[in-house]
Amino acid sequence: MIEVETCRANALGPREREAWRCFQAADPSLASPYFSLGFLDAMAAVRADTRVIVVRQNGQITGFLPYHRGALGHARPLGGPLSDHHGFIAARGAQFDLVEIMRKAGVTVFDFFGALATQGAFRSHTGETDGSWVIDLSEGYETWLATRSAIEPKAFRNLRARRRKLEDETSSHVFRISDDRPEVLEKALEWKSAQYRRTGHFDVFSVGWTRDLIDTLVGGGLEGANGLVSSLEIDGRLAAMHVGMRSDTVLHYWFPVYDPEFSKLGPGLNLLMEIARELSSAGLREIHLGPGEYDFKRELASWQFPLATGFAAAPSLAGTARHMASQIETVAEALPLGSLSSLPARAFRRLDRYAAFRPA
Repeated sequence: MIEVETCRANALGPREREAWRCFQAADPSLASPYFSLGFLDAMAAVRADTRVIVVRQNGQITGFLPYHRGALGHARPLGGPLSDHHGFIAARGAQFDLVEIMRKAGVTVFDFFGALATQGAFRSHTGETDGSWVIDLSEGYETWLATRSAIEPKAFRNLRARRRKLEDETSSHVFRISDDRPEVLEKALEWKSAQYRRTGHFDVFSVGWTRDLIDTLVGGGLEGANGLVSSLEIDGRLAAMHVGMRSDTVLHYWFPVYDPEFSKLGPGLNLLMEIARELSSAGLREIHLGPGEYDFKRELASWQFPLATGFAAAPSLAGTARHMASQIETVAEALPLGSLSSLPARAFRRLDRYAAFRPA
């Protein structure tokens, strides 16, 4: 008999939190800070719509599904559009009927866009699949470097050349892997916002909760999810910065940014390489680069783990509307209209992204 309870993060008691810890510790696919209690607590601190579904069978806790509850029971994954990875925190291989759980939790629609594809609950609801790139440091930085250099010799020759340029053509350069200067974080987010606007993307830091989330994570004291700001200064000027989030063993590569004036020196990649070197010696096992077909991810990554995008809908008016929207996208994309075929899908995604960043 499946029992489902929905609660706020602060309503999880010691028993529930210990079960969460045990599930996460036993499954390497849950090692990302996205799956930690700390990330849940940080999100609950900045968004009032944060909820957790607790699943029990015969009185025993069998899993958790954190999410954000929207209007008419429409749910999105914990972290919303900032979350590259999400899913159930449960025993490895646990099987759940997602629609049944949603129905019992009063959730009408669950949109997901980076769920762990290895979790069977999402399989029948998946429309697209992707993968998150991983730098594998489990055998040490030098082993990773040697392995990837042999596979991608040209890319790593270019990396070495840019490091030599940095050392030979500048008066000084300073890497700070953990840079706690407030002005550096401020500058990193300012540059990232400008980059979003310049490239025509939605500025994720134009809404209050995203900046509050970064401040909460960087403030520390969270369980398994702490913000990490890293920087590279060249000749006394900030050249590259990265704002990320880490657990004990995984760093999520999140918001990198650099000054284009230094682009010939490869400041962003030089900083990432130094982060990998330093954190590997401190016990970091993986850097998750997230999804996306970028050359640097393909060249640096050791492997990918699969992600699923799609939606599940319980019987309801909202569920019917979500199915209709999906059908409109499918029909439009099949029409011989060239680029116009993608207009409905782009419009729906833009509206959904807007709603996700501005919770009710």
